[in-house]
Amino acid sequence: MSTLSGYVEHIVYRNEENGYTVMELADKGKEYTVVGTFPHVAEGEYLEVTGTEKNHPLYGKQLVMESYEWKVPADAAAIERYLASGAIKGVGASLAARIVKKFGDDTFRIMEEEPERLAEVKGISMKGAMQIASQMAERQDMRQAMIFLQEFGITMNLAAKIYERYGSKVYEVLRTNPYRLAEDINGIGFKIADEIAARAGISPDSDYRIKCGIFYALQQALGNGHVYLPEQELLAATQELLGVGLESLEKQIMDLSVDRKIIVREETIRRVYLSKYYYMEMNCARMLTDLNVVMPESERAVEDRIRRIEREEKLELDICQRSAVKEAANSGLLILTGGPGTGKTTTIKAIIHYFEQEEMDVLLAAPTGRAAKRMSEATGREARTIHRMLELSGGQDESMSEGRFARDEQNPLECDVIVVDEVSMVDIHLLHALLRAVTVGTRLILVGDVNQLPSVGPGNVLRDVIRSECYPVVRLTRIFRQAAASDIIVNAHRINAGEHISTAPGSKDFLFVHRDQPQAILNAVIGLVRDKLPPYVQAEPCDIQVMTPMRKGTLGVDNLNTVLQQFLNPADDKKKEKELPHGIFREGDKVMQIKNNYQMEWEITNRYGIPIDAGTGVFNGDIGVIREINLFAEELVVEFDEGRQVHYSFKEADELELAYAITIHKSQGSEYPAVVIPVHSGPRMLMTRNLLYTAVTRAKKCVCIVGLDSSFTDMIDNRIEQKRYSSLDEQIRSFAGMN
Repeated sequence: MSTLSGYVEHIVYRNEENGYTVMELADKGKEYTVVGTFPHVAEGEYLEVTGTEKNHPLYGKQLVMESYEWKVPADAAAIERYLASGAIKGVGASLAARIVKKFGDDTFRIMEEEPERLAEVKGISMKGAMQIASQMAERQDMRQAMIFLQEFGITMNLAAKIYERYGSKVYEVLRTNPYRLAEDINGIGFKIADEIAARAGISPDSDYRIKCGIFYALQQALGNGHVYLPEQELLAATQELLGVGLESLEKQIMDLSVDRKIIVREETIRRVYLSKYYYMEMNCARMLTDLNVVMPESERAVEDRIRRIEREEKLELDICQRSAVKEAANSGLLILTGGPGTGKTTTIKAIIHYFEQEEMDVLLAAPTGRAAKRMSEATGREARTIHRMLELSGGQDESMSEGRFARDEQNPLECDVIVVDEVSMVDIHLLHALLRAVTVGTRLILVGDVNQLPSVGPGNVLRDVIRSECYPVVRLTRIFRQAAASDIIVNAHRINAGEHISTAPGSKDFLFVHRDQPQAILNAVIGLVRDKLPPYVQAEPCDIQVMTPMRKGTLGVDNLNTVLQQFLNPADDKKKEKELPHGIFREGDKVMQIKNNYQMEWEITNRYGIPIDAGTGVFNGDIGVIREINLFAEELVVEFDEGRQVHYSFKEADELELAYAITIHKSQGSEYPAVVIPVHSGPRMLMTRNLLYTAVTRAKKCVCIVGLDSSFTDMIDNRIEQKRYSSLDEQIRSFAGMN
């Protein structure tokens, strides 16, 4: 460790979002380059910086800051230097010189205790004197607050966020209820708040702590897809988290219920919801029911139009597909479901043609960019992500859990028909946002495969809507002749039905590579992705997706990514790389966004680098490629689907992880030329039929399963599905008067 004391001579670079700064520090006649997070440091200030000296390959010797302290300028020369730096608005070099000439070493005391005397200096009015004093006091308050926060083990970066949120009230918050941090500040969860509270001397059985722990347990449940928790499960989870008695927990649940911060419902079991999610489900049920209006059309006229569509578009619809078109024509709300190869796309095309013949405006949407692109290619019409259709504004609501959309009740979507594909991926947040923007009288058609895994986010939307039995549902079950020629599609349906599949060679698009040991499976996966499959399916190695049920172990996502990176994108002097929280990232790496970020900006540029489109929002499961790593600016550039380029600071890169291998859950809505699925022993809750079904249906040209045929068969036999606590179906039945 080295320590430098000196003036901030020049700020070379600062990232205003996270405070990362490159600056020149003047110490005893020499200048040193110092890098680190200095969110509120200005030129001219005097600092004592402790850190580690490193030799940067491009920028030479640097001191990487570990900690720092502000020092009050000690003499008139130092004070003048500080004031002349521009740290105080309205004070330049000449005015700084006049102030210091007048008050000398006593300048800072005058500013703090007798600010009106600044008006004695030529060029400063009484109003100007008060403004200068106010700025000095504000900077002093901020410094003291940052020092105060560091006493609680809070990093400078986090301290800056906290001070920006609370200002001078930060002392009161930390001394009375530090758990407010978890509610008010993105990036601070219960565990960080609990550590701060312990340092602040907050009692372990404090009401604040118990209430915050209850909220934390419910928030964690949302992350696992649940909309509510049974009270007994909530009590068990919270008791384990907090180590307090059941009596205290039950009392706080009652108090939170009285305050309407949570909702407790007495059904067959007592359920506990965060209030927002209870009312979100209720509002979705109400809006769906409002849309479910009958719009009767002449049966003969509908039949005539369907025959004309078949003739003009050279389509041949089966009885279920014809039924879907008729239901769409007569209903305000329709759910269309079916597995691969059952003609969902053909049916969607027929429905679009039907309404276009009636000169109706039709909008197409899907939850992800890849799914929207596939929808566009299949229908020949523009399809957008639901977020883009709703015009995501980049802001966030107060709970920080979902984005703000320009389209809502006050500014609804202007169209006659909306068709949404891949609805199995839609969580309760996105359904709620969509329904708010759809007016009664607009037809809404929801399309998806009910046997796919549910959404990553909370809720079980498609299954609950179908399970309610309150709305028109058309199920497509026939596998069409062309699809029946594909073993991928035939075997997907057999897996879904629980039928065993031969693993003997012979298929052209459903391959099984027998290996017994995890390391042998891993070696086979490398050879397939790097060498054998790319020419077979006419794709690049990075386009071939490895999918696995697990995160840990030899065949888990973490290890697979580390190994595949070495073989598919090895270290090279021509490629910059950076070690970050989720491992080493290298230019050319395939990466995935692992959380919704509604404020992240993106742009699309043409071949000359000129922006042609821009927007906000990068979402959980989006896959892209690292195009550039800028070690000086501490950022990397990722290109996602449709050429969307996003600049991540290194601090923001914890939202990314390598994506040569992904969990099957993260594959929803995507389609790849080929998928490789390593199969060996694993937790029974992960090695399930619908997980395998989802993985197989992501392949366009080839599925390759590598491993034990006994494990493959066990997955087909394993009908366990992880329980999701949701109640949209019950809410729907309640609005429909069926409960």
